[in-house]
Amino acid sequence: MSKTSAVLRSLCQRLLRFGVDNRGNIAITFAFAAIPVIALVGAAVDYSRANQLKAAMQTATDGTALMLSKEASVDTSDVLNQNALKYFVQMLNRADINQSQMTVNAVYSTNGGPNIIVNATAKLPAQFVQVLKLIGSNFDTFTVKASSTAKWGITRLRVALVLDNTGSMADNGKMTALIGATKNLLSQLQAAVSTPGDIYVSIIPFVKDVDVGATYYNADWVYWGTPTQDPTYTDNASWDAINGTCSSGTWRPRSQCFANVGTCSVSGYTTQSTCAAAGTCSISGYTTQNTCTSAGMCSKPQYTSRTQCRNNGGIWTSGVWTSANATWTPTYTAWTPKNHNTWNGCVMDRGYPIAPSTLNGLSGPDATYNYDTNTLAIDPVTPRWSSLYPAEQYGSCPQAVMGLSYDWTGMTNLVNNMSPAGNTNQALGLQLGWLSLVGGGPFSVPPMDPLYQYTQVIIMLTDGLNTQDRWYTSQNSIDTRQQITCQNINNAGVQLYTIQVNTSGDPTSTLLQNCATKPSMFYLLTSADQITATFQQIGTNLTKLRVAM
Repeated sequence: MSKTSAVLRSLCQRLLRFGVDNRGNIAITFAFAAIPVIALVGAAVDYSRANQLKAAMQTATDGTALMLSKEASVDTSDVLNQNALKYFVQMLNRADINQSQMTVNAVYSTNGGPNIIVNATAKLPAQFVQVLKLIGSNFDTFTVKASSTAKWGITRLRVALVLDNTGSMADNGKMTALIGATKNLLSQLQAAVSTPGDIYVSIIPFVKDVDVGATYYNADWVYWGTPTQDPTYTDNASWDAINGTCSSGTWRPRSQCFANVGTCSVSGYTTQSTCAAAGTCSISGYTTQNTCTSAGMCSKPQYTSRTQCRNNGGIWTSGVWTSANATWTPTYTAWTPKNHNTWNGCVMDRGYPIAPSTLNGLSGPDATYNYDTNTLAIDPVTPRWSSLYPAEQYGSCPQAVMGLSYDWTGMTNLVNNMSPAGNTNQALGLQLGWLSLVGGGPFSVPPMDPLYQYTQVIIMLTDGLNTQDRWYTSQNSIDTRQQITCQNINNAGVQLYTIQVNTSGDPTSTLLQNCATKPSMFYLLTSADQITATFQQIGTNLTKLRVAM
């Protein structure tokens, strides 16, 4: 046998022995098994890293959405996305991932209220799982995603500012302070707006009357006392009855014209008063009831006084007056009311005229419908004339109202034009402030978007107690009507702030305390310079509600 053959035979024998020898198989098996085990452990470590990154990314996207909410309405899409990436990287602050491995996208929308959606994606390099490449896998990175949505301004505000413009506001710098504070409040509210219409404001300056705008002289919600509205001419307190001219002489108002221009059913009498007094005396020569009944005659003609007559045995007979029951018919065409386009825009409280004037036999507040205390619909069709706003040519007519608007410049101009004059009727200002929120009369109200929640607010500031309304000059009588209005406002879910600027030592107004929706919404101020801080505090409360996420 050759040496080569011996070597080959020996090699084959060793290979055969290796094939059947099992003494080293545990080490070999473990070596092969270790590969997936190590890969699984590495996967757990990498998965934990990915979960930590996801949590950090969620926090960063939440913060980014909040940051972007402050600017989203004014940013372009490109700027919004650039800032989204910048804010996200700053907030994430991870050393194991760089900006090139991140993508951040932000989308701003006003559907359903202002909102912004931030989506972020990051590629996290795998550290241990890459060993799986040894068995054919391709796990180089983990894709981690996070998303956040921020919504704000879901609550929209509608605010009525009911502001005292009476004469006493000229004292102690109150009107100047009110003008400045109101403009600051308007700026504060405007700054909380994301989309036009988020906040509407109405302004109702009030004195005894409120100026709803002279341009409404043809509106069917204004009561004038026309022949249609007052066919029996019994409302002598109406605009038509006070403002006009008489065809004969200079008789004014209408009641004086009608009393002096007309015809009597008994001839010889040319005025209502003389016609009503017409009659005959049992003793000739006496033409009035007073002179007739004071006169008399004695059975002994030489005695002309009752005492002399009786002392001398005579019989005294007093004069007897017999009324002619004459009827006076005014010449109704003698009175011509002024053109309604000369009206200055002022209106009084809804209801019936002040006594002794009547309308359909009634005077004073409407005890059935209480129109001066609520926002029940104006009804010129049925008709219910007490539901209309009565025009008055009030000499201290204030600045005209402005209905709900976001014309911030126009509102500022209105406030700048406010000036103090006239008496105090908080009740009318409050009722019209409420009407400006719900609509009717001079106020049109934009529809409410069902995708939003709405908060309605009235802020009423006054410096004094009630002094005069359409019917009363008694504070208690006016307060009683106003308390009903306040209760109705609060029952309707409208938030009512009341502010008393008491610089004259008046009693604290129990009425204003009770009117406020809750005790913390009544403010008692003792100096004009407190108005600014109070308005700012209320504005802060409102804007917090407005921008709540």
